[in-house]
Amino acid sequence: MGQRAWYWFDNTLAGGTSVLIGWLVAACLAVVVPASAVLVWTDRRAPDSLSGKLSAVWRNTGETLRLGGEGGSPLRIALSVLLALVALLYVSTLVSLITTGLSERLLALRRGRSAVLERGHAVVLGWSEQVFTVVSELVEANANQRRAAVVVLADENKTEMEEALAAKVGPTGRTRLICRSGRLTDPNDLLRVSPATAHAVVVLPGDKPSEDGEIVKTLLALRAAVGDDSPVRIVAAVRDDRYRLAATLAAGPHASVLEVDDITARLVVQAARQPGLSAVHQELLDFEGAEFYTVTEPALTGRTFGEALLAYPTSCVVGLVRDGGTVALSPPPDTVVRPDDALVVIAQDDDTTVLPPAPPAVDPTVIVPRPEVTARPERVLLLGWNRRAPRIVTQLARCALPGSVLEVVAEGGKTTATAVRVSGAAAGDALSVVFRRGDPTRPGTLHAIDAASYDSVIVLGPDRGHGDHGEPDDRTLVTLLLLRAMERASGREIPVVTEMTDDRNRVLAPVSPGADFIVSGKLIGLLMSQISQNHHLAPLFEELFSPDGNGIHLRPASHYLRPGCEATFATVVESARRRGECAIGFRSPAGPEATADRDPGVRLNPCKATPRRWSGHDEIIVIARD
Repeated sequence: MGQRAWYWFDNTLAGGTSVLIGWLVAACLAVVVPASAVLVWTDRRAPDSLSGKLSAVWRNTGETLRLGGEGGSPLRIALSVLLALVALLYVSTLVSLITTGLSERLLALRRGRSAVLERGHAVVLGWSEQVFTVVSELVEANANQRRAAVVVLADENKTEMEEALAAKVGPTGRTRLICRSGRLTDPNDLLRVSPATAHAVVVLPGDKPSEDGEIVKTLLALRAAVGDDSPVRIVAAVRDDRYRLAATLAAGPHASVLEVDDITARLVVQAARQPGLSAVHQELLDFEGAEFYTVTEPALTGRTFGEALLAYPTSCVVGLVRDGGTVALSPPPDTVVRPDDALVVIAQDDDTTVLPPAPPAVDPTVIVPRPEVTARPERVLLLGWNRRAPRIVTQLARCALPGSVLEVVAEGGKTTATAVRVSGAAAGDALSVVFRRGDPTRPGTLHAIDAASYDSVIVLGPDRGHGDHGEPDDRTLVTLLLLRAMERASGREIPVVTEMTDDRNRVLAPVSPGADFIVSGKLIGLLMSQISQNHHLAPLFEELFSPDGNGIHLRPASHYLRPGCEATFATVVESARRRGECAIGFRSPAGPEATADRDPGVRLNPCKATPRRWSGHDEIIVIARD
C-alpha cells in the first residue's frame, strides 16, 4: 500500500503547476492548522466558546500564511482571503520578475556578451597556445601605465577563459584583463570589444595550419568592423605560407602578418649555426629585460651613427628609422643622423635612454685588429621530420658552403623519403642531403650514429595530431635523454638545437644550461607582442631573422679585445664599430654570469662604463652581416 501511495503521489506531481500548488497548500495547512489549534487551546486568554477558539485558530492560520485572518461574516472572510491572495500573487510575481531579470543579466555577463567601452586598450582575438604569452607580455609592457586594459575575445566560455588566464598569467597589476565571448568572423561581435579605439589588435594563429582560413576571415571581419581608414595597429600570424598573402591583403597595408613555420625554421637554423643564440632571442623578445625601442634625440642630429653608438651609457643604439618609416639596421658608421630620424635602441625602458654630459671612456690599447676567419663546410644531423623540416633544409642550404652535409634520420615510409629527396634536390649543390630511415627515440638508431661528430644536431618532434605519437614534445624529450646518455658515455658535448611546442617542457629537458630551444608558440607570441607595441619593429625582426640581412651573431671576445684584459663594454662597442658592427651584449657560458641554474650567461645592454675582465670563453653579441 505504501508503494501504491507513493506511485499515486508521483503521478499527481506530473499534473502541472496547479497540482503542485495544491499539494503545497495542503502540506502547509497540515502543519499550520494543528499547530495553531494547540496554541489556542493552551492559551489561558483564549475564548471559552468553541466558535471563539475556532476564530482564533483561523486568525493564527491566516497570519502565518498571510491570508488576512479577518473574522466576521463568511463574506468578510472570503474577501480578506481574496485580497491576501492578490497581494501574495503580486509580491511573488514581482519577486519572480526581479529574480529572472537579475539571473538573465548575470548569465549575460557570465557569457561575456556585453560591450567593452575602452580607449587605447589592446585587443587579443583568438584562443590558442600563444594567448598566455601575448597577454603576459602585454601586462608586462603596461606595468608603468596608470590605466591599461587587455581585452580577449574568443569563441570560448568567458568564465573558463578568465580562470585559465588567472592561473597562467597571474596578477596583472594595474592592467585590467577583460574577457568576452563571440565569433571572430562576425563584425558585430568584434564591435563589442571596441577595436576601432584600441591601441593594437593581435590576431592569434590557430594551433593547426588548417585554421589559417579562419584567420583570413577574421581579418576581413575586423576591417569591416573598423573601416579601411582606421589607424589601429593589427598584428596577425598564419602557419601555412599559402595564406600569408591573403591574410596580408585582408588585414590592410599597415598590418603585420607573421608566418609561424617560416620564422621557426629560420630560428632553428640560426641556433644550429651559432649555439646559444636562442637565449639571446629570448632575452630580446620578452618585456622583462632589455628590448627594442625607438627614440628621438635632437641632440644627435647632424652627428654620425658611429658617434651615436657610444652616446648612451645604458642603451645600445642599433639602427635608424628614416623618414617614411624605413628601418636601417646597423647602417655604416659614417651615416649622418638627419632631423627626422629616430634611433632604434636596446634599453631597459624607453625612458632610460638619456644622454649623459660626456660619453663613456674607451681604452683603445686593448682593441685588437679583426682576425682572418676561414669558413668551412658543416655537417648537420637532423633527427625527426615534420612540416617545418623542408624549410629548415632550405634555410641551411642558403648559408651552406660547398661540401656541407645534412643527414636526416626519421621514421616514415615513402612519403617522408620523398619529402627528404625533394628538399635535397631543392637545396642545390652546396648542401648534400642524406636520408636514413630510423626511429630517433630508439637507442639502437642513435648508437649507430656518432652524434658528437656533427657540428650541430637538430631535434624535431612530429606535427601535433600526426599519427598515434601523442604530444610532440614527448618523443623529443625521449630523444634528448638518449643524446644526454651518449654525451656522458663519450665525454664529448653534443651541440643540440631542439624545437618544442610547449615551453613548460623546456624545464624538463635533460640538457646543459646553454642548450638551444626553439619554442615556436612562445617565440611567435613574443614577436606579436613586441610588434603590437611598436610597428617599426616588424621590418627590423624580418631582417634580423633573415639569412641575407643584418642578424644577431655570437663571436669570440678575443676577436675584439686582448684575452684576459680588463675593459669596459664601451671599449667593446668601439671595437665593433670599427668593423661596421653594433655590439649589444655578451655571453659568458663559463663565467660568473652563468652560475645560476639553467642561466645561459647572456647579458644584453650592459652598462658601458662598468669594467670587466674578459676571458677566452666570453662571446660578444653583435648585430652585423654574416
